[in-house]
Amino acid sequence: MSKPLSRLLRLEQTAFLARDRTAWGPHLARVRGFLGEGLQAADPARPVLILGAGSGLEVPWGLAPTGTTGWDADPWSRARTALRHRRWAPWVFEDLTGGLGDLAAAARRAVAEPWSGRHRDPQTAALRLAGLVPFLRPDPAALRAWIEVHRPGTILAANVMGQFGAVAERVVEGAFGKASPWAADAERSDPLAEALEAWTRRALEAFLETLAGSGAALWLVHDRGVAFGPGSLELGPWTDPWMAQLRGGVEGLEVSDPLMGLDVGAALRAAGRDPHRRDRWVWPLAPDQRHVVEALASLPTGA
Repeated sequence: MSKPLSRLLRLEQTAFLARDRTAWGPHLARVRGFLGEGLQAADPARPVLILGAGSGLEVPWGLAPTGTTGWDADPWSRARTALRHRRWAPWVFEDLTGGLGDLAAAARRAVAEPWSGRHRDPQTAALRLAGLVPFLRPDPAALRAWIEVHRPGTILAANVMGQFGAVAERVVEGAFGKASPWAADAERSDPLAEALEAWTRRALEAFLETLAGSGAALWLVHDRGVAFGPGSLELGPWTDPWMAQLRGGVEGLEVSDPLMGLDVGAALRAAGRDPHRRDRWVWPLAPDQRHVVEALASLPTGA
């Protein structure tokens, strides 16, 4: 993990922790209960891995078997977990997408002329980057290698998948500096935004493929959607497409999909990993910003 990326991820985590958490009580109780169930069900004789462990805010480390390993690229995540839970856990500081480094390098190439180092105008640089991104193939090689060596019995993904796209956007914006890489007119298509959404989808698919093939019990928590605006938001019955589950004043909301159309449950079923436990709820992250959180658990075939 390069120093610029480590610094970026540290700043992202710091900004997250600085938010007003007064309305987070029900969310924290639900996510801790779900992940705690996974930790209590884990075989203590086999390694346990917590992906996106962060500062330990959503992870009940007191229930984790001895030797449980945390994974978070934020360089301060382990220390924050130790302060919060008095537990200095084994840790991996790596990019779970396996592609942020290549994305950052492509963004730098698009922004600066290689022969002079001068910056191209933002619109030209954005179009150049939009042409480069489709050739990038994020590959979670570090995660796959860890799984092959340690053979974990249980893997938890603690609200990390919905962050892939947001962090990729920050990486691109970091290369552009004070200039914006995004189209100014929200009503017009943005080639770079579309290319980055496709990159995020590829990263999510590769990540889930690695987890599904791990042979471990999976306990996955992730943002299914994000709603912006003051309208009411409730959840109806589970159905496809996922936005059909939304009830209330949805017409007054702007709803985004951090998973870029990927259905985690369907992806698990396609890999022969039917979810045996599922839950979901609305998390009021900030005023006029609510997240639909999905929690899925899946046992390995034959378990």
